[in-house]
Amino acid sequence: MKKVSKPNSNPDRQGLKNRLLLIGVLFFLFAGALISRLFYLQIIQHDELLARSEGQYRAEETVQYGRGNIYDRNMNALAANVELESVAVNPQEVTDPQRVAKILSAVLGKDFDKVLRQIESRKGFVWIQRKVLPEAVKAIKRESLQGVEFVIEHKRFYPKRKLASHSLGFVGIDNQGLAGVEYLHDSRLKGASVKLTTEKDARGRRIRWANTAGQDKYQSLDVALTIDEVVQFFTEYELEKAVKKHQAVRGFAIVMNPKTGEIYSIANAPAFNPNNFSSYPRETRKNQAISGSFEPGSIFKPVLAAAAIDSGVAAPNDIFFCENGAYRLGGRLFREATGHSFGWLSLKDVIANSSNIGTIKIAEKLGRKTFYKYMKRFGFGEKLGVDLPGEGRGRLRPLREWSRLSHAPLSFGQEISVTPLQMISAISAMANGGALMKPYVTKATFKQGEAVARTEPQIIRRAVAPETGRKMLDILRRAVNHGTGKNAAIEGFDVAGKTGTAQKFDPLAGSYSDRFYMASFVGFVPAYSPRLAILVMIDSPKGTHYGGSVAAPVFREIAKQTLRYMNIPSRKERVLILDRA
Repeated sequence: MKKVSKPNSNPDRQGLKNRLLLIGVLFFLFAGALISRLFYLQIIQHDELLARSEGQYRAEETVQYGRGNIYDRNMNALAANVELESVAVNPQEVTDPQRVAKILSAVLGKDFDKVLRQIESRKGFVWIQRKVLPEAVKAIKRESLQGVEFVIEHKRFYPKRKLASHSLGFVGIDNQGLAGVEYLHDSRLKGASVKLTTEKDARGRRIRWANTAGQDKYQSLDVALTIDEVVQFFTEYELEKAVKKHQAVRGFAIVMNPKTGEIYSIANAPAFNPNNFSSYPRETRKNQAISGSFEPGSIFKPVLAAAAIDSGVAAPNDIFFCENGAYRLGGRLFREATGHSFGWLSLKDVIANSSNIGTIKIAEKLGRKTFYKYMKRFGFGEKLGVDLPGEGRGRLRPLREWSRLSHAPLSFGQEISVTPLQMISAISAMANGGALMKPYVTKATFKQGEAVARTEPQIIRRAVAPETGRKMLDILRRAVNHGTGKNAAIEGFDVAGKTGTAQKFDPLAGSYSDRFYMASFVGFVPAYSPRLAILVMIDSPKGTHYGGSVAAPVFREIAKQTLRYMNIPSRKERVLILDRA
């Protein structure tokens, strides 16, 4: 009998298994891809996506707080901070743009259309005006404007207004230093950067301010200057008075400690108020006392005399024939600026009487190379390294550019330009025994009341020997007592110094002007134990233009008041002190 076979079900089961396997593989691949994608998003791109997410509901504004104070040498505040409120708008919250724009523009004195455009923007935060005066803030707050916000910020404030403005400088809207000490020490003074964060809802409307964001790691420092606010006041007052009296274009004055290089005051007239510096011309804001350069005229003659004495070429009592007022050299005729005629004069009387021809004769004896060498020793043609921005170097031409007659005008301060700072530093070197000191205005920096750095006096180089300095002291004292500087004399004190009346070069005419002069006086007091070196320069005075008439009286008044303020004894007082001892 024939067997009947059962139907084989293996192919169906095998197909099912294959399908299940395929589905499992696909599921595994899908799961793997999903896990890989999640890993990529959650781990690899976590920070980037988080930042994007936060950016959709947060906005940040960085505001500077706590800029360090600036003090004078006696810790009187010259620059500090006040809290003011800034006006901002969240356009998403403003319900009546026209009304808000009308009120803000009227109170803040801004253009209506511009404010309206800001309010109707799609931004989540818009500054309308930074650091607004309290009266204006109160007026805006009274209106209870929807969408208008107020942010507390610090504004730089200069309590003494114009006092020492050219040295202090000023800051911008974000409290960044833009000039003077504010610029030079910006990294120390800048304060903390605080991030103000606003949180927004899904429609971009502000929910709340989160003012607790962290500060940066840098702490502000306070800076104390060598400037004395009282001496600065004396200097500015007397300088400005002289500029107005003589209807001059401008004026400069510096008071320095000749032994250390500390600067007690730097004054420029006209001055400016750093609280609203932008309302003054750029030229007025320049610190020309350290950056400007001018032909010095006769105040340069002591440099020649010191060079001649120090090199051994001449002695104070050596005599020179001054040609009775007219000297022809190389086809050029030189005359005395004072209009006087001199015959034989000693070197010390050449300086005392400010004889141009006498200084030419000394320069001829000194020689070009030696003269140039000493000018470099005294710091002319180079920066002295004062800790203020914008220091000039003046102009001292190299020897190869001198003509065969250059030594003549150079001997009385022409064909060279110097900064007022260079000139007072040179005279200070003669006062202190021959050392050219580095001038400075930063006394110390403080952190939370503790000094973290102090500036020490620094000698740049020795300009002349101490003995030369002592001889120059006698020569410059004679120039005040018996020469052109009589108006600088102070009762009870020995004063040493030199007048200058420099013709200004007219570039349009290509010659020296007979109408415009730089009247100057530079000196130190007390002569035999110098405590103060003072330079005064008055640019283009009208009427009388001689340094002895215009600048020397300013020196006298600044010195007289400063000597009294600093309790520096007169000759008579010193005798009484010695007698009591």
